[in-house]
Amino acid sequence: MKQLPFDTVLIANRGEIAVRIIKTLRKLGLRSAIVYHEVDAGTLAVSMADIAIAISGRTPIAAYLDIAQIIAATHKARAGALHPGYGFLSENVEFAREVMKAGITFVGPAPESIALMGDKIRARNFVQRNGFPVVPSAVEEDDPGTFLSRARAVGAPLLVKPSAGGGGKGMRIVRDLDSLEDAIAQARSEAQRYFGDGRLYVERYVERPRHLEVQVLGDTFGHVVHLFERECSVQRRFQKIIEETPSPSLSSEMRQRLCNAAVGIARAADYRNAGTVEFIFDGVDFYFLEMNTRLQVEHAVTEMITGIDLVAEQIYAAAGFRLGFAQSDIVQKGHAIEVRLCAEAPERGYAPTTGRILMLDYPEGDGVRIDSGILEGQRVTTAFDPLLAKIIVHSPTRIETAQKACRAIRELVLLGCETNASFLARMLADDGFLRGQVHTGYLDENPSLAEGDSGSALPAFLAAAALLTRPVRDSADAVPELHAALGSWRN
Repeated sequence: MKQLPFDTVLIANRGEIAVRIIKTLRKLGLRSAIVYHEVDAGTLAVSMADIAIAISGRTPIAAYLDIAQIIAATHKARAGALHPGYGFLSENVEFAREVMKAGITFVGPAPESIALMGDKIRARNFVQRNGFPVVPSAVEEDDPGTFLSRARAVGAPLLVKPSAGGGGKGMRIVRDLDSLEDAIAQARSEAQRYFGDGRLYVERYVERPRHLEVQVLGDTFGHVVHLFERECSVQRRFQKIIEETPSPSLSSEMRQRLCNAAVGIARAADYRNAGTVEFIFDGVDFYFLEMNTRLQVEHAVTEMITGIDLVAEQIYAAAGFRLGFAQSDIVQKGHAIEVRLCAEAPERGYAPTTGRILMLDYPEGDGVRIDSGILEGQRVTTAFDPLLAKIIVHSPTRIETAQKACRAIRELVLLGCETNASFLARMLADDGFLRGQVHTGYLDENPSLAEGDSGSALPAFLAAAALLTRPVRDSADAVPELHAALGSWRN
């Protein structure tokens, strides 16, 4: 085991990714520290960490975005390094700079790389200058006065996107150019609200595209490798639901071209640590979409087929070590699929759901991995992203993996909060998915997958099961104090 220059790492995050990082820190013999808002006081990540430091904010999310509080907590924990996880401040260049200025090792790329690749317009221009393919587009800040006319000239269909965006927020598909001006106004308003940055660009919308991404790793000595691609085409509202590797849509030759392009982009950007280069694929060729300068939610499928712990590699790279393997050492073994278990109701437009988790039992078995940050008794609220857990499975073939994932979903028991589990099982058993024919608009074209079976007896069975649990039974049998004071009086 490598001798690291720090013995404690603070995790500036929460939920399943915090738990995931703690597990690797334990394996490396490192102490874990975590910051938490009071709504997370009883969560799994807080209970697992060696040190837990409370932070506050106007809202729970505001607390996790408070740079000064997080750096102060890192010093309080005597942590020599900080891991940002994903989301929150993970791709905030100011945060990375302040962490490093405070003498703390930032477990991520250099701030310069975050600044370059975190701005979608700068990243796109950089990639194009270096000879890699991008979709035809128009950038507002090149000449704001002519943006609308230049956008029209690209031609419909168009995709309006915020420069500083992510997670599908602020994005609009425009098929009728007469509605372009309204779409731009709506996208700008949403981008300003979510990111504090209303800059936009438009690009030609590729109909029925596949969403592919390549995991890369770089060190401070200029070595960059890829860990193959992931297919992330099953999406709702531009947000991923199911990810897998290898992609069923690529030939061996196209896979090599895609992975080589990702390594070339990362190398040109002098990229260090873990990152993901994302592309859209039209079935004939691929085009650069963006680069995420952090660990991805779906990193586990890559770990399953390569056997490489990406969090450990992040920590080693941040500590200044050389990569411990060459490209030829990285081998794909079998197939892996990840599904995101979320507190949401697909049949009601993926509306977020809430409730207290009364019963929780995850599936087990060879090749089944659960990344989760929730506990029985925990209350699920709308304060954060609806992701509850990730179920990742691995088998020799894609069909076997899909079948195993479907069984795992059906074996899952989670009572007290409505989830998308039934939808995930339907998706995994869908003919189009099994044939590898999905694309980013597949769910829009097949709304019945989200709607489910209205005649299902499952809700009744779940209600009956819930009534058999002690917390629900006790609550149902409880007599309010005011009524109890009346004794046996009847009207």
